[in-house]
Amino acid sequence: MEQKTITLNNGVEMPLLGYGVYQVSPDEAERCVADALSVGYRMIDTAQIYQNEAGVGSAVKKSGLSRDEVFIVDKIWISNFEGDAPKRSLDESLRLLGTDYIDLMLIHQPFGDRYNAYRALEDALKEGKVRAIGVSNFYPDHLIDLCHFTDIVPAVNQVETHVLTQRIEERRYMDELGVKLMSWGPLAEASSELLNNETLLTIGAAHGKTVAQVAMRYLLQRGIIIIPKSTRKERMEQNFQLFDFTLTESEMQEILKLDTGHSFVMPSHHDPEVTKMFMGFAPRKGK
Repeated sequence: MEQKTITLNNGVEMPLLGYGVYQVSPDEAERCVADALSVGYRMIDTAQIYQNEAGVGSAVKKSGLSRDEVFIVDKIWISNFEGDAPKRSLDESLRLLGTDYIDLMLIHQPFGDRYNAYRALEDALKEGKVRAIGVSNFYPDHLIDLCHFTDIVPAVNQVETHVLTQRIEERRYMDELGVKLMSWGPLAEASSELLNNETLLTIGAAHGKTVAQVAMRYLLQRGIIIIPKSTRKERMEQNFQLFDFTLTESEMQEILKLDTGHSFVMPSHHDPEVTKMFMGFAPRKGK
């Protein structure tokens, strides 16, 4: 099936649909990514904190695909935000992935010395180590602030997005800045509230599609990049069958009504308890 792409604000094209390896063990990563590539996925999303970059790189190398056929997304973790750690950790990610460049590199959280980390990505972009740069889990205020103090507008913001958490207001600010929305958790981590939703069941029956396929198709039709994950090849194949049907405008409007207006999987990154949790991953001055 033909892959659909989206053009980022620096002209780079990336697939709208990719495969994510969050919570895929290092031992399983190579097999899972190999399966995903064989199904037809051409974008793989990993991160330093996932500890499976080596498996991703090995699968890509053994796939028989040329490097420019696979779009690799990676993320710098918060413990690597200070000093020259972003540059060193990026070089280590390149080594583990076995590649000369990463297609899209994000800073993973809006905490710690995120300005330093992002400026290191700006340097990496100029050096050709990455093709595009962006952020993850940034709310509009985080995004506006970062853009004010840096030179390059992020190409992508990867944040929890699904039919129950649609980011309508946040998307308005991203669109103003020219930042593409990339969804993690497009199925709300297989939430029963999503998978058993009557609206999605009815629409799915009309198209001969599953609830999951309808939920993800909705995001794609809104121009949102998605990275569903599964360790089962048959589920990867189901998640890939999203471009052979189209939701009607009335169906899109019905699904729009499912938005709760708040985070569903991860509490808000403005929640002090969430901040305290992430501070456990950040180096402390003088400690």
